[in-house]
Amino acid sequence: METYTLETVGADLVYDVQGPLPSSDGRPPLFMIGQPMDATGFRALASRFPERTVVTYDPRGLGRSTRKDGRVDHTPLVQADDVHAVVEALGAGPVEMFASSGGAVTALAVVARYPADVTTLVAHEPPLVTLTPDGPAAVRARAGVRDAYENRGWGAGMAAFVAMTSWEGEFTDAYFAQPETDPAAFGMPTEDDGSRDDPLLSDRSWAVSGHRPDVDAIGAAATRVVIAVGEESENVLTGRTSVAAAELLGQRVTVFPSHHGGFLDGEFGYPGKPDEFAERLRQVLDGAS
Repeated sequence: METYTLETVGADLVYDVQGPLPSSDGRPPLFMIGQPMDATGFRALASRFPERTVVTYDPRGLGRSTRKDGRVDHTPLVQADDVHAVVEALGAGPVEMFASSGGAVTALAVVARYPADVTTLVAHEPPLVTLTPDGPAAVRARAGVRDAYENRGWGAGMAAFVAMTSWEGEFTDAYFAQPETDPAAFGMPTEDDGSRDDPLLSDRSWAVSGHRPDVDAIGAAATRVVIAVGEESENVLTGRTSVAAAELLGQRVTVFPSHHGGFLDGEFGYPGKPDEFAERLRQVLDGAS
């Protein structure tokens, strides 16, 4: 694996390339992106594609990519410009793309803004909360996570996030009537370390979860777009946002093994099924539905 730094006006973007450029198999590079997850989250999945040239990167302000734009917020359109810059720097033509979570939102923006960059996009569980039938309630639940983080620190914020993302069905009065989640119940710290810059728990990434894809531009692109969902996510928030995103684009979701982090091994806590996930991704990239 080779690591490179691409200097742009707003950020120095660090990306990794596993395999040769141009690729030895004649296929486009396979570009994997996330948000707020950086390239480290794709180690397990990338290792299961030894036959492919795989590219991963750290979004600006995350991991090894440093910002020079004076901002702390994360927006899909800015990140789409960054991904486009990396694709151009590769010099290998358009890529195939697997994008997860906030990275899937960015990827949809890439297809809309730079349709020649991506041949096939597999967008896995984009957390587009405003698209759900209970969008206003989902936005309120998101604000509750931010409030818990702001008022009580990281452990409380993360416990509230787990409670929100594991809630089944729409956010009803029963959800909002729950007592504050105890971080100790999830094995999380109860002490407040004073930091308030977490991109997942603060409002810094609200432009990601509040994004509305440009349906006309995506539909006009030659890119094959697949909205993917984990089989264990069916009735929780990111499963519901995936269904809503697919319906917005006039399609049905494509089911993958496991959960929101189904491509992860045990390195990051609750493991998925990376072997099964990689095989399913390989099938979908090859044209399976």
